[in-house]
Amino acid sequence: MGRPDAGAGDPSSMGPVTTPEPLVPSRGLSVVHLFCHHGGEVDRPALIKAVDEAVAAGFQVIPLALVGAKADVGFMVIGPDLWEIRRFQSRVQGAGLRVDDSYVSVTEVSEYAQGMPEAMMNARLYPVLPPEGKRAFCFYPMSKRRGETNNWYALDYERREGLMREHGSTGKTFRGRVLQLVTGSTGLDDWEWGVSLFAVHLDDLKECVYTMRYDEGSTLYGEFGPFYTGIVGTLDEVLDAALG
Repeated sequence: MGRPDAGAGDPSSMGPVTTPEPLVPSRGLSVVHLFCHHGGEVDRPALIKAVDEAVAAGFQVIPLALVGAKADVGFMVIGPDLWEIRRFQSRVQGAGLRVDDSYVSVTEVSEYAQGMPEAMMNARLYPVLPPEGKRAFCFYPMSKRRGETNNWYALDYERREGLMREHGSTGKTFRGRVLQLVTGSTGLDDWEWGVSLFAVHLDDLKECVYTMRYDEGSTLYGEFGPFYTGIVGTLDEVLDAALG
């Protein structure tokens, strides 16, 4: 009689490796931001392979050279299948980058923007990034306040819609200078939205966020998380900046 554990650990005895069925949003795309430090040796060829394989699978991968102590390297990954995003994260970690922070969200069209032209809806649901010429980048999460005095969710729809229209009108004044992608994360991460901004100049980002905070919808009801700032680059440019 053979030993009960005979063949244990032998890949040939474990049957074929199965690929899980894709997990995709009902509409739009899955999004993850990964914020990483390097703690030692980084396998560049493995990272290049990870990016190439994700792109070949239909994903957009935006490498980011992050500035400041919060992170060294970032990736914004956009595509349909959450399994593929998870595989990309594992490959990044396996190549020697330590993921110290992250954000999970999905592309969406706001409830206050229903009825907009189809081309504008598709630009939000299926964005093509990064925008040409806009290499300055920042990301931050945000939520709407639920305070005892100012509670966004206690307002009726008409009032909320009016405040968001005002907010959108302010944002339009930065058209051409700043591209904004707001992704939904209620129930998916710690905040309700993730905001990714791309600009020509660093001070364009600052001016945009500063100006829009004066809208009543932000002044009374906006709560903001940590900001990550950096530069959109090729993977080689980003790794050269981070690793020297």
